Parts: sequence; structure tokens; C-alpha cells
Amino acid sequence: MLANLQVIPRLPAINLEETQSYFENALGFTLISRYPEYLIMKSGTTELHFFEFKELDPLNNYSMIYIRVAEGIEQLYQDLERSGAMMHPNGKLEVKLWGVKEFAILDPNHTLLTFGQLI
Repeated sequence: MLANLQVIPRLPAINLEETQSYFENALGFTLISRYPEYLIMKSGTTELHFFEFKELDPLNNYSMIYIRVAEGIEQLYQDLERSGAMMHPNGKLEVKLWGVKEFAILDPNHTLLTFGQLI
């Protein structure tokens, strides 16, 4: 019954313009829609929605998403390092005990984005 669903995270953003710029320039997402207090970005089949939350304290933001990568995670990691993506201090590319190669970055709102590829 739930097999036909698509999950689309809704994430807080202090500044929608800064968030849009980061996702376009550092991560390669494209703009789908922009409203005064709402933003929709997409890359491949991954769609992210952002709502304006000017009072968000980035150091107390516990928002996080996990993005599954089908292949090429090493190249993606290198590309994001070169693009200026904010790498998480503990998010280096490594193989985890659960059989996934992962790394993590932060967006301007300190939302944690973890990328993982099954090995």
C-alpha cells in the first residue's frame, strides 16, 4: 500500500535566498518553485522543500535527511568538497558497520545531509 509514496522533506531555512544559492551552487540542485516564504529545489529524483524560519538557531537545528546514492559516492564526495559544500567535521567519507559508505555535509541552516551508498 505504501510502495507508491515519495518522501519529500520540508526543512527550515533562515534565509531562503542563501539556502537556494547554496543548493544551486554547491550541490547542483535546480529551482522548481519559489514563493515569499517557501522554496522547492530538486536534483534527479530528490526533491527538497524549505520553509522560512527566521528565528531558527542554526546551532540548535536538529533537522537531518539521508540521501541514498546509487553509485559514484567517491566522486560525489570529491565534487562536493571542490564546490564549497560545508563538510560536517565528523562526516568524512567512510565505510560504516552497517555496510554503507557515507559522508555528511551541512547546509547554511546546519541541516545535516548524509549521503550513503550500499556496498
